Amino acid sequence: MISAREALDRLREGNSRFASDLRSQDTPMSQKRRNELAAGQEPFAIILGCSDSRVPAELVFDQGLGDLFVIRVAGNIVASSQVGSVEFAAERYGTRLVVVLGHSQCGAILATLDELQRPTVNQSRNLRSIVDRVRPSVEGLLATELRNDAEALVRQAVRANIRASADHLRHGSEVLEQLSQNDGLLVVGAEYSLETGVVEFFDGVPEAR
Repeated sequence: MISAREALDRLREGNSRFASDLRSQDTPMSQKRRNELAAGQEPFAIILGCSDSRVPAELVFDQGLGDLFVIRVAGNIVASSQVGSVEFAAERYGTRLVVVLGHSQCGAILATLDELQRPTVNQSRNLRSIVDRVRPSVEGLLATELRNDAEALVRQAVRANIRASADHLRHGSEVLEQLSQNDGLLVVGAEYSLETGVVEFFDGVPEAR
């Protein structure tokens, strides 16, 4: 299995191809590849991303079958099932890079900000569970001058939510903490731009050597 740094480089290179509309012709999608994967998998990165239809991780990073272990949920929130899924892939497959992938204009963030400013009366308890996961990371922003700049507020809220999810994975699991301390596991936060197609890795990224 490749190291977290190598995996990060591979994702950056793949996203550069995607954003430049230069998709790789070597991305494995063939019948031969499907047959190989029937016997097992070795994904080189774990992606905890948003369910938004415009942010499919395999396409955004120009990867093929068996390359990424992808967990998608509205708002890229972290609950027990998401933590367990990350633990599973990190332990079972030896994957050493975890990316929390948020994106610009995230609907879950917009919904949470709307709910905080204009609470609804009969919101579904299931939808509220998502809002309640996002709320702690963005609520404080409404007490700043950002409340007067809607676009800036959303931008900062998206990033705050990504950081909170990444931090939860780093410190909310004994399994992941041990893998980080002893086995090179790396958890980073990144934001995908719907407008440009570019992914910016901005949280927990190691310095270049």
